[in-house]
Amino acid sequence: MSAPYAKLPGWADYGLIPVINLLVAFLVAGLVVMLVGENPLRAAGILVEGAFGRGQSIAYTLYYATSFIFTGLAVAVAFHCGLFNIGGEGQAYIGGIGVAIVCLSLDGVFPWWINFPLAILGAGAVGAFWAFIPGILQAKRGSHIVITTIMFNFIAASVMVYLLVDVIKPAGSMAPQTRTFLEGGQLPKLNWLIEMFGLPIRSSPFNITFLLALVCAWLVWLLIWRTKLGYEIRTQGHSPKAARYAGIGEARIIVITMIISGALAGMMALNPIMGDQHRVQLDFVTGAGFVGIAVALMGRSHPVGIIPAAILFGALYQGGAELSFEIPTISRDMIVIIQGLVILFAGALEHMFRPQIQTLFATLRPRSAGVEATSGEGA
Repeated sequence: MSAPYAKLPGWADYGLIPVINLLVAFLVAGLVVMLVGENPLRAAGILVEGAFGRGQSIAYTLYYATSFIFTGLAVAVAFHCGLFNIGGEGQAYIGGIGVAIVCLSLDGVFPWWINFPLAILGAGAVGAFWAFIPGILQAKRGSHIVITTIMFNFIAASVMVYLLVDVIKPAGSMAPQTRTFLEGGQLPKLNWLIEMFGLPIRSSPFNITFLLALVCAWLVWLLIWRTKLGYEIRTQGHSPKAARYAGIGEARIIVITMIISGALAGMMALNPIMGDQHRVQLDFVTGAGFVGIAVALMGRSHPVGIIPAAILFGALYQGGAELSFEIPTISRDMIVIIQGLVILFAGALEHMFRPQIQTLFATLRPRSAGVEATSGEGA
């Protein structure tokens, strides 16, 4: 019988393994670039330069990362309860309705700093409602959360098409979108934050929703690891039998977790709608809900890991756009392949190198223990 693998230190589990997986993903991506006849080192340089080389590039990277933080947190909260909420895309999309209701009604009445908290409540409430239905179906009827949330992604897309075409589109307009919000529905930019470091920015959509995302990350950490509800959520995720034995209501925890998860996903709509486009239009989510799954996996469902993982995917979005422009043979589809490789190694194959690393630590630990014992005898 083989000996069990040793438990890894926290820095290795949450830092070393993700970094190794990421490096392997980029090595494989380099082979893909070589197959099309391009230099992978040059491509990597352009990608990094396009994501972090200028103030404007950094601003766009952080703008994309803002959306991914919200959706990554949404997926992570569900993960802690043992739920795979794959419906962040639909919950974020439908959350745009909450933002639209506030902005279309009050953008000419109140300034942005009053409308912003109201829009947060609106987006969170609509997103929570959209996640509540799959949650109650899972809790009361045993419907699988993956199937129902996937279905609700498609329903959300159909509902938004109907609303934007037949309900909230301005009269006489052909475009399936709302009117442009007035100043009360537009969020201020955070470009000054980057310009403080001497990096000029012509224009970018980087806005104060980024600060909201950081606050939400802190609140999720507080909820999961510092509250009774968070303990119940983690207990339910680790062992439903133990949760039932402890008197934790399974149905209640599932529904509450999905409501929180949906609210976080719904708030993602604030970033593109109030922070950039200043209107609601079709497909404004652009896949951020699905990227959130990879962000949560790579960040090990912890806010401290989710934030850098979101920045990484933001860099892939922004740097990938620059790369496809500078090297036309590397198309946008190839950038998607690179992103897919990162998702593959950070998600599906995240434990690929764990046995070897655990074996290495297991062999090193007895040696270090022997050295300590020898030094103790000498003393």
